[in-house]
Amino acid sequence: MTSSVTSLSMTNSVSSATPEQQTPMTDGLRRSVSLLSSVEKRSSSLPTDDLVDEAEEQFSWTTAIFRRKQIVHPDPDATATKRSVFDEPDLAPHYWPNKDYENLHRFDPAARWTYKEEKALVRKLDWKIMITAAIGFAALNLDRNNLSQANSDSFLQDLGLTTDDFNLGNTVFRLAFLCAELPSQLVSKRIGPDRWIPTQMCLWSFVSLSQFWLTGRTSFLVCRALLGFFPPRLTLLTFRTDFYTKTELPVRLALFWMTMNFCAIIASFIAYGTLHMDGVAGAAGWQWLFMIEGILTLFIGILSFFRMPASPTQTKTWFRPNGWFTEREEIIMVNRVLRDDPTKGDMHNREGLTLRRLWTAMCDYDLWPIYILGLMFGIPNTPPSTYLTLLLRDIGFDTFNTNLLTIPSQAFGIITMFVTTLVSEFVNERSIVSMMEDLWTLPFLVALYALPSSPNPWVFFAVVTAKYLSLVQVGWCSRNAGAVASRTVNASLYNMFVQASEIISAQIYVASDAPRYRHGNEILIVICCINICILYPGTKAYYMWRNRQRAKIWDAMTTEERAHYLSTTKDVGNRRLDFRFAH
Repeated sequence: MTSSVTSLSMTNSVSSATPEQQTPMTDGLRRSVSLLSSVEKRSSSLPTDDLVDEAEEQFSWTTAIFRRKQIVHPDPDATATKRSVFDEPDLAPHYWPNKDYENLHRFDPAARWTYKEEKALVRKLDWKIMITAAIGFAALNLDRNNLSQANSDSFLQDLGLTTDDFNLGNTVFRLAFLCAELPSQLVSKRIGPDRWIPTQMCLWSFVSLSQFWLTGRTSFLVCRALLGFFPPRLTLLTFRTDFYTKTELPVRLALFWMTMNFCAIIASFIAYGTLHMDGVAGAAGWQWLFMIEGILTLFIGILSFFRMPASPTQTKTWFRPNGWFTEREEIIMVNRVLRDDPTKGDMHNREGLTLRRLWTAMCDYDLWPIYILGLMFGIPNTPPSTYLTLLLRDIGFDTFNTNLLTIPSQAFGIITMFVTTLVSEFVNERSIVSMMEDLWTLPFLVALYALPSSPNPWVFFAVVTAKYLSLVQVGWCSRNAGAVASRTVNASLYNMFVQASEIISAQIYVASDAPRYRHGNEILIVICCINICILYPGTKAYYMWRNRQRAKIWDAMTTEERAHYLSTTKDVGNRRLDFRFAH
């Protein structure tokens, strides 16, 4: 049950104010109260027999691919409005949007729309909103990948760096990223991601292109630290939740993440061409690589200021006087999202998280198993991926072939992302399917360890590029958090553990173990076995146990006891007795 302010309590707060306290802010509050009161009166007597009763089916790749004929397409002119708590007079007041909710003026439980209107709107959202975010995400990954591409050139030799210096640079980057992740999310909640994301992207691009002028170890480490202080990736991922329902978002986030690997493929082609500029204007090829990709990111960052609206009803600006959406489309957008998840009206888009919410999210011990997985699951894959260009150079491939040979690894990563999503949907499983990444990686790590000192270059290439990526854990943390208000913090905390994983990974391949890194591969094999034998089975067992605990109490309650609990409990999200953890 949410803690949204009811119209009754807001009316009391207004009537108790003195004339001196009737400020413009109070006038706005009175207008909100008046609006909610009229909405409540109108919706309480509204017939609801035209609403769609069945639950909205979540997008499924398996259904879309293997059972297309079973998908029943409704009459496009039929009512598509789903039944929700706003249609229950006794429950609705507990779910009214907050008086400061920025889309309040479009909230109307009486609104109805057709499947045809909804389909056209979602298509428009994809073009206007999701593609913009995906392009921004891709631009950031251009700058993330260019250090690896620079390593295929004479980057380390020109700056007098060793592979240990390279590891230190990655560690500094991740530490800065780790320190800035949560503050960045809090700033984003306060000033709005529509302002903060483009600002971060522009600052990021300035630092990235400044790497053109790197002169040695100190300047290299300073740039890595500065890059880490602008972590907009997670903000981009969570930015668009207020435009989509929970059943529409997973597939878009999956495709969103796949752009990361697709971008890496494009970056390899860019690097192949740019590194041929070696010697132009007296600069090395890797210098031009940093410059060109930094300028590209700056251009996209500036463009983002004009392409990221604050909310569904705030797309009109001085440079876009007509906005992106009509009044009718705004009504549909706001009400379909609130009907799907009423808690999205609890906070406005310029509201910062309180210390209490922050502390509550951090103390949520039921999410600690996922945080531990975030720390451990990526370690076996990371060192070979980070060192891929260096490993290929050491085995005998030249600069240009090395960049092209990274493409199969990225393409295979896209395939495994997609296949893992299919399997997870088909079996409705997260823990064991996520473990497939380590099950796949283990034999290749063993092969990498067992190869002779001078292996066949193409055999080595096949072993080191068999990259497996899984998307299952991306939404697992948010799903088990439950409460929308804390998901930003929970997602940030999870990502901080992932960044800590990168720090650990950067210490495994060291210069004294080069070029075959046998001791490092031994460590990776041990960690992989720990993940497979202990962490993933243990996480699944924990969540199964927690669900049995909840079910034992909940199933023993009568209908009246359940109703009383739901109307009086202060538990939210995964604290509620009727919440079940995904595993």
